[in-house]
Amino acid sequence: MTREEIKDYIDKLEDYQGYIQYSNRPISKKDDIFIEDTPKVDEKNGFIYEAHFCNKQESIMIRQINDSWIVSKTDISNIFQNDLQSYISDITDLPKIKMAQIWEEEADEFCDGMMVKKLKRVVFAGFENE
Repeated sequence: MTREEIKDYIDKLEDYQGYIQYSNRPISKKDDIFIEDTPKVDEKNGFIYEAHFCNKQESIMIRQINDSWIVSKTDISNIFQNDLQSYISDITDLPKIKMAQIWEEEADEFCDGMMVKKLKRVVFAGFENE
């Protein structure tokens, strides 16, 4: 996506929580973290470097690469509780950040071709104590 397309995409997200990391400043709890508010882009002379959003059904990762932005969506509607991990942020008064582990079964050559679950990705899953 282009810079304008990604800004429009984020501004149209409803019922998502998450955060935006801009290129020119640290993350601000007041302006860049959306726990109960609808996400809104406010670049202030920078550009979106990375963003993560979640609505309990889907996790969205946005990352700037060269002159465009990639959007990756992951279904998290069937995540088990033990596949969620919480982490403390270095931003004061911010609830813990939840991350979901995405496991997929595949044949493993080291287990005689048996199907085993392998970690494929870890994605943003919201904030704890919403």
